[in-house]
Amino acid sequence: MPSLSVARASNAAFHPSFVPVMVITGATSGIGKAMTDIIARQLNGRIHIVLVARNKAAADKIIASLPPAQPSDQGATYEFIPCDLTLMKNVHALAKDLSARLPKINYLVHSAGVFGLRGREDTEEGIDRKLASRYYARFVLTYDLLPLLHKAKDLGEPASVLSILGAGMGPEVIVDDLGLKKNYGGLKAMLQSLSYNDLMVAEFARREPDIAFTHIYPGNVDTEALIFSNPIARFFSLFLRPLIWLITVTPEECAQYMVFALLDAEKGVYRRSKKGDDIGMKAFPKAKDAQRLLWEHSLEETGVESWL
Repeated sequence: MPSLSVARASNAAFHPSFVPVMVITGATSGIGKAMTDIIARQLNGRIHIVLVARNKAAADKIIASLPPAQPSDQGATYEFIPCDLTLMKNVHALAKDLSARLPKINYLVHSAGVFGLRGREDTEEGIDRKLASRYYARFVLTYDLLPLLHKAKDLGEPASVLSILGAGMGPEVIVDDLGLKKNYGGLKAMLQSLSYNDLMVAEFARREPDIAFTHIYPGNVDTEALIFSNPIARFFSLFLRPLIWLITVTPEECAQYMVFALLDAEKGVYRRSKKGDDIGMKAFPKAKDAQRLLWEHSLEETGVESWL
């Protein structure tokens, strides 16, 4: 298990000869924001980062705070792309735009996700919002951007995909109700998405053995998700702050481990704990044909093939 100091030291040793390209969702808050800051500062702006989120004002503020690229660093820049990732048509359009403009992608980070225990909320595409952001959008963006990841590998550079959610923390997959169309529950959707991500990285790695696919559990992180909009809930949460501080880590500390996992992966499948340990196949979903069935379901549910 790498200590925080080891993770930081490993990240600090990252000085590639090339200008890397990173696409990160959920980049304007929490873990995604912290990862963006760590990598941009480590490389002193010598990187092309695409921040994908919905809050332009927050993105503009973050970009303004990052070290600017030097004129000699060809291709280095920061850009923000607004996108509601709960709609697959938006995710496909995002990938199409990136595919038309970017020369490659070295690092693809999935950090965005809807949290909550409310009942099913279908999008206009008939997909539950929680599952849409926590799984289907990640599947689509990874699938659609594979050609750009391949271009990085063709240049002899790393190509690494990191999905931040809950490796090894999910229940068994309900293979006869993928997408939870028959028997939905808010908590059930949250938990099934964890196992879906386990299966997703494993199947992508099986199909694309030269690219690294990692699913990682971030642990308990003191992010904006713990700031309640309801004034009553916000008031009572003040009394819980000492407990929250005890059981959580800061986004910056968590992000150090996330960056470590992203950079440490070479090729194949990785499932990691909140401290960056590779947990192998521990608590991997074992339902018969789950990996294949989820892949086929995902292709159909997200309309991937119709966008190719």
